[in-house]
Amino acid sequence: MTAQAPYLIALNLTERCNLSCDHCYLDAKVLKDGSGDELNTRELKTLLDQIAEVGPEAMVVLTGGEPLLRKDLEELATHATRLGLMVVVGSNGLLLSAERIKSLQSAGVAGIGLSVDSLDPSFHDDFRGRKGAWDKTMASIDACVAAEMPFQIHFSVTDETAGEIDAMVAFARDAGAMVLNVFFMVCTGRGEKYSDISPVKYEEVLQRVAHAAKTEKKLMVRAKCAPHFKRIAMQMDPEWPITSAHGYDAGGCIAATRYARVTPNGNVTPCPYMGNSVGSVRDSSFGTIWNSAPTLQALRTPKLEGRCGICEFQKLCGGCRARPLARDDNMMGEDFLCSYQPVGGAIISPIGSDSDTMKWSADAQAHIARVPGFVRRMVRRRAEDYVRSAGRNEVTSEDLSLLAKRRFGDAGPPKFVQMMRDNQSGGSDGA
Repeated sequence: MTAQAPYLIALNLTERCNLSCDHCYLDAKVLKDGSGDELNTRELKTLLDQIAEVGPEAMVVLTGGEPLLRKDLEELATHATRLGLMVVVGSNGLLLSAERIKSLQSAGVAGIGLSVDSLDPSFHDDFRGRKGAWDKTMASIDACVAAEMPFQIHFSVTDETAGEIDAMVAFARDAGAMVLNVFFMVCTGRGEKYSDISPVKYEEVLQRVAHAAKTEKKLMVRAKCAPHFKRIAMQMDPEWPITSAHGYDAGGCIAATRYARVTPNGNVTPCPYMGNSVGSVRDSSFGTIWNSAPTLQALRTPKLEGRCGICEFQKLCGGCRARPLARDDNMMGEDFLCSYQPVGGAIISPIGSDSDTMKWSADAQAHIARVPGFVRRMVRRRAEDYVRSAGRNEVTSEDLSLLAKRRFGDAGPPKFVQMMRDNQSGGSDGA
């Protein structure tokens, strides 16, 4: 069975790192020289070729370890960009000088993700295992702003930092970040010794994240590794078009359906928190693994157990599959961090789109072509569902503009989306 195309692939380029974070899912043991079996430049270029074949509009995250420690980072980014892939880099920021940012921009890197674990410098430094790490990350943020390099902030929630969520939203907005990703850890790697937040606090933080996601206009706020966000969003506002119940293409966990991770030595896993290899790109092509790996296929048609198996939100959320796998070695077990008790209602199903019956006007086709590739499919699906609900069968540019205004207000899409669009079209055209 051929799977739908992925729109996000994380490439862990190396286990090498200049930090020793408490929550690292890699549990990197080789910090200086890296492991001896990391994919080399040629292998990674071949892998990028294969990713572009199966997911031509995908975003590729070049991460680690610390990817800036790889001397071929820009070469890989250039190759991926020439293939039409969108490239972002995930870094701790310690090595991100103004010169390196310029080099990454020249290689086609569209954005950088920087980790900020607390607004308390001493806590961040302790969490990262290096004194002065917070100051260096702040300097990297300033350097990104000066270079007009789009950046996002990654914030990993713990019991100690859960109370910082509102302040972190304000910080990310004021710092000029385009996105704030709020991560909820899974106890793997070094994270096995780091406490998860309680189910009650987890729910409270997700409520705050959902509120910020709905009200912030200049900052995109997203919950990561927290599929319950979709249930909370729908409970908050049933008409909020942010779940697959409204045609949004990212309901719940996207592992195996839209997302996969490749380890430094070439193993493919459903996500970074699931260490179970479903195949090696040294033995098979990425496309073959993506389309035919039994574990990935099982995740696409899951047979959920426990509360997840009887929950009316199971198709919008589905729970985190990494948590029961890590704790109980049962990928289909219930997500024990969720406190929701199913009420026995009808299962809420995603809206399906029949694109074969939908036409696109010439101006709408030109409009959608300027949307960054990694979100184009979601925009297309939402537009078609909107037009279909209005009893029409042709999408126009006016429809796309109206949907963008509903989502982002009069200011339009966030700056980073506009910048990525301009980069694709060769300049701003006012659309």
